[in-house]
Amino acid sequence: MPDQRRPPVLITDIISQASSQLREAGIDTPEHDAKLLLAEATGAELRDVDRAMMMGECVGTSEQLADFRAMLDRRAKREPLQYIVGHAPFRYLDLKVGPGVFIPRPETETVVQAGMDWLTANGLDHPRVVDLCAGSGAIGLSVATELPGSRVWAVELSRDTAQWTRRNLMEASRSHPSIASNYQLEIADATALTTLAHLDGAIDIVISNPPYVPLTQVPQQPEVRDHDPELALYGGSADGTLIPERIITRARRLLRPGGVLIMEHDVSQGDRLVSFAAHAGFTGAYTGKDWTGRDRYLFAVASADARGAV
Repeated sequence: MPDQRRPPVLITDIISQASSQLREAGIDTPEHDAKLLLAEATGAELRDVDRAMMMGECVGTSEQLADFRAMLDRRAKREPLQYIVGHAPFRYLDLKVGPGVFIPRPETETVVQAGMDWLTANGLDHPRVVDLCAGSGAIGLSVATELPGSRVWAVELSRDTAQWTRRNLMEASRSHPSIASNYQLEIADATALTTLAHLDGAIDIVISNPPYVPLTQVPQQPEVRDHDPELALYGGSADGTLIPERIITRARRLLRPGGVLIMEHDVSQGDRLVSFAAHAGFTGAYTGKDWTGRDRYLFAVASADARGAV
């Protein structure tokens, strides 16, 4: 019900005004962001806002309108939408996010899907899975919840980021109790040979979204450049392949012969990483594409020849 202490404000009007504010701030999707923020402020779903606009309804209360305007101001300053609302969708999960954690992207869903497809095609109902550079937990928790028989080991270097991983583990455990024992988080360097060394040669699949942005290509979007943790962004070299190559080396030791590495990378890095994987003890390496047709991930099979695992 509209608040009787103030004149009613039509949702169509407030979305129009908010969209103009966000458009002037350089936001690419101003109307969508305005609707989503209003939904968050009023405890509604995005579809409810669309319906209310069609029906000519008004904003509920003064408090809700004040909350909305506060969130709108934050967005106009180019704070990430996901940080403002406190969560981000990823496949079948709704992950908690905020300062200190990399916001999961839709293209990473492609990487997880490639892994799930391989596991299904090979009849692996109880795979042993490693998620290197876990971040929010998006990759490992997706596998653990979508394939309940899996065992997942996740590795994250940043203790601040790992707090978000744990939050998402706790949240996912509410609907999938088994993952509390099937998902293990390790605070460590994902590229170090000592990390998860007891699992060397026993893992079916490594899925990773490591930092890979070239140091020479600082992102232009303020939401990325100023808010995503640098530790999760930059690949450690001018072309961004230093850390991905170390992930390839570590993954080769972890994987059993015939096991698979699927690793996200920059659109510019496909050929180099395929070549590096071939020299690191992998076979059949190729570059997979994301939903938009861009080169997005390395797919490589661990060779039975152990030369690359030394």
